[in-house]
Amino acid sequence: MMKHLTTIIILTLCTFISTQGQSIYDQKNDPFFGETCTSIMVSKGASTDGSVMTSHTCDGRYRTWLTIEEGKEYEKGSTTPIYKGKLKTETPWDMRKVTEVGTIPQAKETYSFLNTAYPCLNEKQLAIGETTFVGPEELVNENGMFLIEELERIALERCSTARDAIKLIGELIEEYGYGDWGECITIADKKEVWQLEIVGEGPDKIGGIWAAQRIPDGHVGVSANISRIGEIDLKDKDHFMASKNVFSAAKKLERWDGEKPFKFWKAYGDVEKPFKIREYFILNALAPSLNIDFEADEIPFSVKPDKKVSVQDVMALYRETYEGTKYDMTQNLMVTKKKYNDDKEEIGVDTIKSPIANPWMGRDERNLYEALNEGTVEFQRTVAVSWCSYSEIIQLRDWLPDEIGGIAWFSFDNPGQSPRIPIYSGATELPESFQYCGQKRYREDAAIWQYRKANKLATLAWQSTKEGLLNEVAYFEEKGQTETKELEARISKLIEEGKKEKAAVLINKYTNDFTGATMLRWKELEEQYWAKFGLGF
Repeated sequence: MMKHLTTIIILTLCTFISTQGQSIYDQKNDPFFGETCTSIMVSKGASTDGSVMTSHTCDGRYRTWLTIEEGKEYEKGSTTPIYKGKLKTETPWDMRKVTEVGTIPQAKETYSFLNTAYPCLNEKQLAIGETTFVGPEELVNENGMFLIEELERIALERCSTARDAIKLIGELIEEYGYGDWGECITIADKKEVWQLEIVGEGPDKIGGIWAAQRIPDGHVGVSANISRIGEIDLKDKDHFMASKNVFSAAKKLERWDGEKPFKFWKAYGDVEKPFKIREYFILNALAPSLNIDFEADEIPFSVKPDKKVSVQDVMALYRETYEGTKYDMTQNLMVTKKKYNDDKEEIGVDTIKSPIANPWMGRDERNLYEALNEGTVEFQRTVAVSWCSYSEIIQLRDWLPDEIGGIAWFSFDNPGQSPRIPIYSGATELPESFQYCGQKRYREDAAIWQYRKANKLATLAWQSTKEGLLNEVAYFEEKGQTETKELEARISKLIEEGKKEKAAVLINKYTNDFTGATMLRWKELEEQYWAKFGLGF
């Protein structure tokens, strides 16, 4: 009976997942198109330890396989293919529905990088986060060669600084064309972090339009599916860059009259204002003294936090569901519970939150509550969402060797429930289960399902499971923060002694062992939750 029940739950979860997410290919029928990622940026002067941070939640039905792509040397005259369609593949070797759209000259040498759906970290401590802001449909040119994920790949293969990456991406767009919707990529290196926003120039134009703004040192920023860049001061080369056509294209396309102050988000963002709940909540949480107004027409592009921000602070923000605030979707889901004394005599009634109340209710569940009592649940787009494929928070640290200076705190599935695994910029291999995507179907060999099963079961009775599950997340968070300090000291010494191969072995082994420990614990949680369900929870 339990085996059949397990199968039913898994099939239900697969069906749920298959209806979530976004795709640039069927966006008109996708309810989550343009609501699919969150990137938090922390400048060097705003972090507690002097690291630079960028991050990314890949919220949607994207591939969850990841690999380390080795840097190589190439002969003169070599080319590299540019692809469309890799975001939805099942393994690194799955080429179904993948199209080669052209080639470009290959670099003499490339860097190794962490190849996620949206490539994110290379061996030189260059890191990239991503969020889609969609932009006007009439600016999309599907004949442009580059989608955003391929621009990220080429930048990570060839660049070691954020500024060089932005310049290269601009050159590639100008020469080969941009074929994606409005995108923001948050590019960081060991010194600084930038926000780069890109749109097409229309279906008849091979090229694109872009602007980049640096997060000022001492500030934090956020991109959450809305164009955020406002006025551009190209005389301030320390904080702004843009394509040559950023102003002229806006006038030509009648998206700016040439008289009012030019704002990138107004010209190309196709939104009423450059923020919603996530931008507001995150910036307000980090700088409450500013009293940012959610009803304002515009909020600051970046803010100086009231206190310096640690990587643990960013991890906590990625678990955010607004619990305890007026935006809490579960605040009205209250039930009564009888109280008894020691003699089992009824002595009154308590009002408590329903054990099944959770911040990741699907549309059908919310509709049911609304049908029973209108106004019970007001949907809010939380930072942590159940349709997340994976997420990473990346720290870049200039006081450490590059091999361990960059660290991606990586998690599969819902960032509000899953542990984070440390993956270093010097990693040369990953656990085998990372090679398989679990989005198309349930498969035991895909890493994501080692976490998703327990997470989904926990969601079904979240008020009963929340404390225990989050305690496990906290345990592995503390474990990672403590153990990596010792590991980094050992690796630094090995590198100083010229023992780089031995250092790489230790780096890989640590990630593999840490992954195994989290998988084992989440398997134990899954079994505990099944046992509780068998007893009626």
